[in-house]
Amino acid sequence: LCGKILKNTPFRRVWIQPNASDGGNSIGAALFVHNCVLRQKRNYVMNTVYLGTEYSRDFIRTFLTEHNIHYSEFKNEHELTTTVARLIRDGHVVGWFQGRMEFGPRALGARSILADPTNPKMRDILNLKVKHREKFRPFAPVICAEDASTFFECDSPLPESTDFMLMVYPFKKKYHRVIPSVVHVDGSGRLQTVKEHQHKQYYRLIKEFGKLSRIPMLVNTSFNIRGEPIVCSPYDAYRCMMGTEIDYIVMDTFLIKREENPQHVWNSEKYATD
Repeated sequence: LCGKILKNTPFRRVWIQPNASDGGNSIGAALFVHNCVLRQKRNYVMNTVYLGTEYSRDFIRTFLTEHNIHYSEFKNEHELTTTVARLIRDGHVVGWFQGRMEFGPRALGARSILADPTNPKMRDILNLKVKHREKFRPFAPVICAEDASTFFECDSPLPESTDFMLMVYPFKKKYHRVIPSVVHVDGSGRLQTVKEHQHKQYYRLIKEFGKLSRIPMLVNTSFNIRGEPIVCSPYDAYRCMMGTEIDYIVMDTFLIKREENPQHVWNSEKYATD
């Protein structure tokens, strides 16, 4: 669609509001007042959606400790990204809970579920055991921006909208069988690109997975069950894992493995709304 707009109209750039709903309307209304009513300069550029709630490491540690949730802690970012890349490559489904939550309807690496796109069974695993929805439903790929043209028939340069998972492009045919869990029935994929300055840890995880698989790409879907909002708090994330077959959560620097018989009692009133 973006390519058609650029080729068949006078427009040379396309930008789409990442939250094209009531949330986006609120920003538009505020900018209208700021720019048109108050006559202020137009100097705001929306180049990130990581605008939501964030939880400190101490808060997360306290939450895990108070509920007797077993966890380990990574020593540094390299250990985190290499370990998680290996878990994903070994077929595990990982809940990824990092930093400020995304603004809008798409999970873009702050509250995401990540998996191996080369695993031919992963689409069914995620749909039936995690998302609890129809098995034909597709999943989106996430890839570092500089690698997109290797796998996709995409615009050059890429529009900023790919950073927000708002563009659909055809995969190159030679990769259809290589990454079956993210190729839709028509050969397309709803692309999310990541640049290192936007989300360094997410970017480096994708690169580490690429070293293991030779495919620098992950399945990225929203961290939630069908019919529920994307998780926000540590409580939401752990509750989601225990109601699904998500294998691990990476929550800041902490690694939590799913327990079959967890020995804890929830204090949901304290944590459900924090």
